[in-house]
Amino acid sequence: MASIVTFKLSSLPKKMSFHKPADLPGTTPINTEQTSGNGGFKQNIQFSSRRLVKGPQSVTTDAPTEKMASKSGNTELSNYVPLYVMLQLGVVTRENEFPDQGKLEKQLIEQKSAEVDGVMVDVWWGIVEAKGPKQYDWSSYRKLFQLVQNCGLKIQAIMSFHQCGGNIGDAVYIPIPHWILAIGEKDPDIFYTNRSGTRNQEYLSLGVDNLPLFGGRTAVEIYSDYMKSFRENMSDFLEAETIVDIEAGLGPAGELRYPSYPETQGWKFPGIGEFQCYDKYLRQDFKEAATKAGHPEWDLPDDAGTYNDTPEKTGFFGPDRTYQTEKGKFFLTWYSNKLLEHGDQILEEANKTFLGCKVKLSAKVLSGGWTENIDLAGENALSRYDRAGYNQILLNARPNGVNKNGPPKLKMAGVTYLRLSDKLLEWKNFRIFKTFIEKMHADQNYSPEVTDVAPLQRSKPKIPIDELLEATKPIKPFPWDEETDMSVGSTLADYLDKFFDFFSNIPN
Repeated sequence: MASIVTFKLSSLPKKMSFHKPADLPGTTPINTEQTSGNGGFKQNIQFSSRRLVKGPQSVTTDAPTEKMASKSGNTELSNYVPLYVMLQLGVVTRENEFPDQGKLEKQLIEQKSAEVDGVMVDVWWGIVEAKGPKQYDWSSYRKLFQLVQNCGLKIQAIMSFHQCGGNIGDAVYIPIPHWILAIGEKDPDIFYTNRSGTRNQEYLSLGVDNLPLFGGRTAVEIYSDYMKSFRENMSDFLEAETIVDIEAGLGPAGELRYPSYPETQGWKFPGIGEFQCYDKYLRQDFKEAATKAGHPEWDLPDDAGTYNDTPEKTGFFGPDRTYQTEKGKFFLTWYSNKLLEHGDQILEEANKTFLGCKVKLSAKVLSGGWTENIDLAGENALSRYDRAGYNQILLNARPNGVNKNGPPKLKMAGVTYLRLSDKLLEWKNFRIFKTFIEKMHADQNYSPEVTDVAPLQRSKPKIPIDELLEATKPIKPFPWDEETDMSVGSTLADYLDKFFDFFSNIPN
């Protein structure tokens, strides 16, 4: 099975370790350990561990050299990191229209001329299945994919089962299908709920994954049917190997996590956030699990604070240290395990759906990827157009630099740049971006063979939850170089840019 885990490439550190993905309030399932500062751009160049790819081209620190070499045997290409560009959130509108095709075509041609490997696009559930259950309309996405294919670019397609809007960088609002929201009006417990009863309509609660509440279908069946319809209606693009990557959305913002820190409900950094398991379905699940464990008296936490509290102000994390009690540990294990089971189910359905297709299967989950022989890919959380930002991404993509004699010690399987825009295509910004692409490719010419993949294979038997938890314990961090050896330029280059810009703007 070819699978990927993707990062949000933050100003990742010189050392990095990955920890147990317990999505506690105010945290995401991924933690990094930074051993030295990176100045002021940690907040701005956050990278999302977005995709995880396990397959024939997986990268690991102790893998044999030939495993990481390119298919042609060209060891120089083994340093090549494919670069994809994320398309605009509203490239297909909420009304399922594809406007500005001419403008996008010009932009894609420019990307192709700069030797970008491909594009990433959200395929919104709330657009395609908006009219009613199983009433899929792929027409606008087919037009978009045809345009991308005509421009000679590859496609990473995201099965986006979440709402667009409410997260950082979201300038577009696309809700989940209205017929789902209508069911939620009668049964609001289908949505994630905090202790005070506030609902979050970004994504269905994992408590309804296996309950036939949606016209006789479960949530997992809905996601599975959607992916099957995608394969049927996009079969020509899959067969042409234009679509090379399928990412399965697993939660808010597509990530395998709870919506623990929603800005729409007043959360602000560095608030601790809140647990999101107080809908009746998750309450019942916890009660059954506690009773089975011999503690029918246990209930969900009532002392974990609110969104903008700090840990020490709560009983759960503060002086009372409830999280260290038998009850607290049981709750946190249950809370984390529900996420793991949710992700496992959806990825299993995706694997069965795209079996035999020449695609990688991706998800925003992560756990010691390089150690587990899993390919990692990255995505910047916020747009950057400056050399310092690009140099940090290059360092994250190849933490120990290029190896001129063969494969690098560590390398990401790909990076997605967020996002295509008019500002990116401004002359000065695009000139630096093209240099960035060259350095991502390790100064090699564009090579489509790097993105070639073998047919997707059947996933292996389900791993017991105890083994999964054991595998997510902290691991020894990987060392990071001080700076990239494939720089797009330094501060001096920035000064020269300003100098030339000044004189070019002087009237004759």
